[in-house]
Amino acid sequence: MRCPFCGHADTQVIDSRVSEEGDTIRRRRRCQHCDKRFTTYERVELVMPSIVKRNGSRSEYDQGKLRASLSLALRKRPVSTEDVDAAVSRIEETLLSSGKREVPSAYVGELVMTELKKLDKVAYVRFASVYRSFEDIGEFIEAIREMQGPLLSGKLRKD
Repeated sequence: MRCPFCGHADTQVIDSRVSEEGDTIRRRRRCQHCDKRFTTYERVELVMPSIVKRNGSRSEYDQGKLRASLSLALRKRPVSTEDVDAAVSRIEETLLSSGKREVPSAYVGELVMTELKKLDKVAYVRFASVYRSFEDIGEFIEAIREMQGPLLSGKLRKD
């Protein structure tokens, strides 16, 4: 750590303390060159991975885009804002804990579908229809069958 007074690179930590919240460390330092003291704060910087799109381009993770896609799928559905916030948090925790610097957009899409399946089945089918680019009614039926399991398998079977 450079001394803010003289610019010398050799400083010594005199005291370290964890903040009351536990998210930062306060360090008192002393410059070995000019003997002045100063305080630094250290905290974790979490960096979300970049998103690799299907065409190979990369973009920064954008929580706004994630929320917008969830909100669109959940439009006019009885899901609370708190539940949506919790879903966004779970998706972000999964992305952070992956430890990867880049993740494919398809992976993020699958995380969204997993969360929507838990939140609201209609929203799940809405999102899946756009995300997976359903071409015909058969693909809708397959998505519903996947979600409902054996309950509808006999009724919606293609002949």
